[in-house]
Amino acid sequence: MADNVPANPPGNPAPVTELTADDKTGGSFRFTPRGVPVITGVNRVGLLALYMKEVRRFLKVQTQTIWAPAFTTLLFLVIFSVALGREGREVLGVPFASFVAPGLIVMAMMQNAFANSSFSLLGGKMQGTIIDYLMPPLSPGELMAGILGAAMTRAAGVGCAVALAMALWPGVSLGLAHPSAVLWFGLMGSLMLATVGLATSIWAEKFDHNAAVTNFIIAPLSLLSGTFYVIENLHGVFQTVSRLNPFFYVISGFRYGFLGASDIGDAGHVAAAGAGLLALNLVLAAGVYALLRSGWKLKS
Repeated sequence: MADNVPANPPGNPAPVTELTADDKTGGSFRFTPRGVPVITGVNRVGLLALYMKEVRRFLKVQTQTIWAPAFTTLLFLVIFSVALGREGREVLGVPFASFVAPGLIVMAMMQNAFANSSFSLLGGKMQGTIIDYLMPPLSPGELMAGILGAAMTRAAGVGCAVALAMALWPGVSLGLAHPSAVLWFGLMGSLMLATVGLATSIWAEKFDHNAAVTNFIIAPLSLLSGTFYVIENLHGVFQTVSRLNPFFYVISGFRYGFLGASDIGDAGHVAAAGAGLLALNLVLAAGVYALLRSGWKLKS
């Protein structure tokens, strides 16, 4: 057997082992030299496996991850419609319930995208299973894509569940004026919060850190985003603050897709807001990719 092992190929100092027909398998093959990757390009099998793992994780408790948010969001609609939508009140030319509904749908989508991605790596840290994310042959980009894709899948599921519940509620009309705007702003909002959630998952060392980001950043930005009001009713200073809130553009653009009107402005302003959200997501994604590649708080 030793006589059948060839010398190292010229110019390749790495040892190469060749098994010939004398092997039990009856065939011959070469082991890859050290330092040479076996998988080239995108690891599609590994990426799909990670994505399915993350999706099955939230589907296993779908009562909590899908249907509970739909029920809670429907309660928001009922409470605010009863409190503020009486006597036929209209906003942007539609009944108050129809005005509030799109904002509540996309707000639930964003919050659940954050919840899903912010638990992924943090749960591994707390449970001692972080090696399950770091050991497989996945690049930082593939790891990020799998986690963000699952978070956006959960966001889409929650959005559909909330929309179904609201469509059955009396007084709510969810006709689509611009379906492309609904799709784009829903995608951009979910991706934005999924990316922020992944960054939180990298940084956090305990669940209290995750809760702090949720309570002191995500919740205030959600409630001050124009979900329940138009910013024209606010003081000039608060209008400026609202226009600096990216959640405002997600919710207003998503609402434009249903109603054909928003407090951003006309179609040109809505398109500019959509482009701005894309640029913001690219910046956030680049930052998170750099964190994953460095291994900060994951490998050290």
